[in-house]
Amino acid sequence: MLQRLQEEIKLKSEEILPKIKEYRTHLHMNPELSFQEFETANFIASKLDELGIEHERISETGIVALIKGGQEGKVVGLRADMDALPITEVEDGRGHRSKKDGIMHACGHDAHSSALLGAAEILNSIKKDIKGTVKLVFQPGEEKQPGGASILIKNGVLDNPRVDLMIGQHVMPLIKTGNVGFRPGLYMASTDEVFIDVHGKGGHGAMPHFCVDPITISAQIITALQQVISRINNPAIPSVLTLGKIEGIGATNVIPPVVKMQGTFRTFDEEWREKAHQKIEQIATSIAAGFDAKAVVKISKGYPFLKNDVDLTQSCQKAASDYLGADHVEELGIWMAGEDFSYYSQEVPSVFYRFGVRNEALGITENVHHPAFDIDTDSLKTATGMMAWLACYHGHKI
Repeated sequence: MLQRLQEEIKLKSEEILPKIKEYRTHLHMNPELSFQEFETANFIASKLDELGIEHERISETGIVALIKGGQEGKVVGLRADMDALPITEVEDGRGHRSKKDGIMHACGHDAHSSALLGAAEILNSIKKDIKGTVKLVFQPGEEKQPGGASILIKNGVLDNPRVDLMIGQHVMPLIKTGNVGFRPGLYMASTDEVFIDVHGKGGHGAMPHFCVDPITISAQIITALQQVISRINNPAIPSVLTLGKIEGIGATNVIPPVVKMQGTFRTFDEEWREKAHQKIEQIATSIAAGFDAKAVVKISKGYPFLKNDVDLTQSCQKAASDYLGADHVEELGIWMAGEDFSYYSQEVPSVFYRFGVRNEALGITENVHHPAFDIDTDSLKTATGMMAWLACYHGHKI
């Protein structure tokens, strides 16, 4: 049975590829920011209506759809995110450039949603032969805290019926089209935002002894904070502390009263995460106090780290090898970026994998979040087929 389903999925993913490319073009040209995906949701709902797939709205712009198989079995969740980023796309003659200046699908969520629509069509066409139920989750707000996944979970997305396992996929510009990548266990980091305001006393740059210079104090704080990673952290725990924005509005002869800094802290261990937060605040406030200044530290706790269920991931790797061939399945390394799919992985066995979109011959090589990011749209055949196949495979096998 599984072999026959695999062949049907391969044939159908090839057959509907032009349609999936059209979906992606439409979504790419009409991007919407996090939690504002109203037209995106309407578009997806209209396509589900055309397919006769039952669905409902969740959390305003989210959509949950069900495809019930012909036999009892597991409930397999498939997730695609929908939101775009506040990035202005390059003007390089591409025929599908965003119609909205300052908003762009620079992280491939348009591809994810299009592929899941394609998987929905395939699964719906073979549902009599599927074991269990497939729950399709079109999720808003992946790019913005607190993350659409956390909101959907609070609103019951994993219930009625209860999801037994979750599968998500994401574009990967470092992997060539036609390949996929997996990593069992720890994969993506927790993501916290760090805000440090150093309050001193401004004044004339030629008379610093009458001032409390927040710029020089901030410089010492930045240097000292690197020891949180290099000397306080256990080197076995991957961690990053980056201060990416510093704002001190003075002049050549003006010392400003305040310096504002923003950054990110990322790691893979919850106990260390909490300790690091304390150390960041302790170091910043004590250095500032030593120079008669005041540091106000705020750390906004973001997504947890993402851990792929080992057994499920290895099962998906085997299924992918069966579907694509072992030479098209790659091993991934730890990735310090964050992803709100991690919330699902905290609730049910989950796997988050990558599909390649790179095509050097076409000049498609830029990474995500770049204004010239693009995908080789032939990758949508792999993305569509893989989601449909993994849902069938795990409905039957687990």
